[in-house]
Amino acid sequence: MLSVDLMDRFHRDGFCSVPVFLSGDEIGVLIAAVESVCAAATVAHHDADRLEMEPDQAPDGNRIRRIYEPCTYYPEFRALSECPKLLDSVALLLGENLLFHYSKINMKPPGIGSVVEWHQDLAYYPLTNTDSLAVLLYLDDAGPTNGCLQVIPGVHRNGILNHSWEGFFRGRITEPLDESSSVAIEGQAGTAIFLHGMTPHASAPNTSPYARRTLILSYRAADAYPVYLGETTIHAESHVRLVRGEQRSRARFGTLEMPIPRYQGVPKSLYELQQRFREQRS
Repeated sequence: MLSVDLMDRFHRDGFCSVPVFLSGDEIGVLIAAVESVCAAATVAHHDADRLEMEPDQAPDGNRIRRIYEPCTYYPEFRALSECPKLLDSVALLLGENLLFHYSKINMKPPGIGSVVEWHQDLAYYPLTNTDSLAVLLYLDDAGPTNGCLQVIPGVHRNGILNHSWEGFFRGRITEPLDESSSVAIEGQAGTAIFLHGMTPHASAPNTSPYARRTLILSYRAADAYPVYLGETTIHAESHVRLVRGEQRSRARFGTLEMPIPRYQGVPKSLYELQQRFREQRS
């Protein structure tokens, strides 16, 4: 359960972190599941619906960038997404009626681990209100050299920043952003970070010899309904499920405006969107 001080920090700064949220035994179960999912995957032979490989590898390269929707496909992660310890904490921040939204594992392999540029999660999936958060669980010790999470406190209160350029959504903040107050959230394996859906965040490449695997689980209030964006919404909503309380039959509108991303096709991930933008700007 989150303390009052941590809840206050979440609402004030847009994030809070909890050391040792998961025990060593719990981490061990999850790491074993990750290794089972990744076993034998190569650039030439992998399930592209469930895995995304790091770029610039030979066909037999085995460095994985992301595992998609582990809480849908694998029982160890689904059980975690519905465990009382986690839902009790999320309910303190979003209320008792909760939807599980999506999940992923960002892998950050040693010596490479793709960069993630500054962005706000809610810019990707506009909702009728802003009661949305992600829980990031470090599966490895994380620090600046292996790409720990970076956030900018307090900016979540300013709404959604511009993520578009030349009329299309680019998956990253495209307007000037003051990074001088950014914070690197270091933590041991088992640390949980509760991140508001409008908090700008990023992570640097992994330049260390150590992995930085992070499990990300997203939740939203049950009365936060998606703004329909066609195929991208249909795909995203296929993983949504009620995990606590009751399904709400009325949408709650809690924001005066919400930018609507205009996509060029259906992107595979934020990595692809951000890479396209870098290439177009170069």
